[in-house]
Amino acid sequence: MKPRDLSDLALRNLREAILRNSLTTLGIAVGVASLVAMLSLGVGLQQLASKRLSQSGLFDSVFVTPRMNLRGMGRDAMPAPTDKPPRLLDENARQEIARLPNVVEVYPQIRFFTEVRYDGKPFATMVAGMPASSKASGSFDGMQGSFFSGDGAYETILQSEFAKELNPQTSALIGKELVLRYAERQSLPQDSANSSATPPSSNSASLPGGFSVVPKEMRLRIVGVVDTEPASGFGGYGNGRLLIPLQVAMTLRAAQINDLRDIVRGTASAQTFASLTVRAKGPAYVEALEASIKNMGFGAFSLLDASKSLATFFRVLDMLLGIFSSLALFVATLGIVNTLVMAILERRREIGVLKALGASDRDVKQLFFFEAGVMGLFGGVFGAFLGWLIGRALTFGTNVYLHRRDLPSVEITSVPWWLVLGAIAFAVFVSLVAGLYPASRAARLNPVEALRYE
Repeated sequence: MKPRDLSDLALRNLREAILRNSLTTLGIAVGVASLVAMLSLGVGLQQLASKRLSQSGLFDSVFVTPRMNLRGMGRDAMPAPTDKPPRLLDENARQEIARLPNVVEVYPQIRFFTEVRYDGKPFATMVAGMPASSKASGSFDGMQGSFFSGDGAYETILQSEFAKELNPQTSALIGKELVLRYAERQSLPQDSANSSATPPSSNSASLPGGFSVVPKEMRLRIVGVVDTEPASGFGGYGNGRLLIPLQVAMTLRAAQINDLRDIVRGTASAQTFASLTVRAKGPAYVEALEASIKNMGFGAFSLLDASKSLATFFRVLDMLLGIFSSLALFVATLGIVNTLVMAILERRREIGVLKALGASDRDVKQLFFFEAGVMGLFGGVFGAFLGWLIGRALTFGTNVYLHRRDLPSVEITSVPWWLVLGAIAFAVFVSLVAGLYPASRAARLNPVEALRYE
């Protein structure tokens, strides 16, 4: 039988029982729609998480610390190469790291605990310096007010919980001023440091340098209020509640925790950084950049391992969603089997005539396979469209809920082209599998008995 004759005959048979075949096709469409909707939710959540993490700079960042700091952060201290002893993480080191290939920027993480005065009242808080590049991180989306007007602007952005301590009406704080009180570090000459120190004992050695702490004040204008804490330190500590431009934070020379460590080590004469953040051109360069920094004598780590774990989690989630949503498609396969078996009973004489005219068992099988494939194709196409509509409805309902709580919109579902094509192909495959039994049963009919059937 020619393919054209086969297709014309199959389409005619489908049109003769249009109601039953349409209901069977609709069952396939519902199964495919549930499959597409579930998987689009998993894909959308994965894209949303990846987008937020990519915007935050976590995937393309390397965090640098002095080699000896890694044990204190809950990690085993990594052995330093024999030819690269631990080095000071100072300005010279920052400039050297900045000259490495594929480095976009290198900036210190500056945080210090201090006090601010607003409306004549003191408030203790944690100050954090924010680089200009953090504006594009996504952490400031939907904030009240605006970002810093410049790198050297004497402005501040408040974390929402801290802003509520100053004034429950956080919007009223924008444009107001507060006073920042901090302790400025001023280096002392070696003679001055030694003269004020206790005379060393016979088994001790004097350490060079030192610094004094001088109280300072500066006025800052409040320009914004942000809900999240974008200055959260790596390792889970050092959350910033009062944010200022990084260049301003560096000019303050505020005393930090690592200053006490520098005194003990005798390196207080030169200011060092507790940690540096190194941004690469892309995640592909992070591993090589991390290795180069370690070879320089510093500790370095990135969050690529966390991203790999996140990808594994979403793969498992997609698999579970696909399994549960495929149950509806399995039910639809029973409908295909039932429809084609009923068609065999109704068309026994037709099958007998076909065989009497020379149609082979293979031709009969192909006829029923074609009918099953057409129902699967139409059901897959309509189901993919219906699944896309369900996904858009989920996104719309989620955004309505978020808008009522003054939160930014998100896209929680995504239907990529590979999901559409995969769903249609899967529907056709399942339909063909469902047509195996009816096609084989139709091919086994005895033409003589089929012609006698009334």
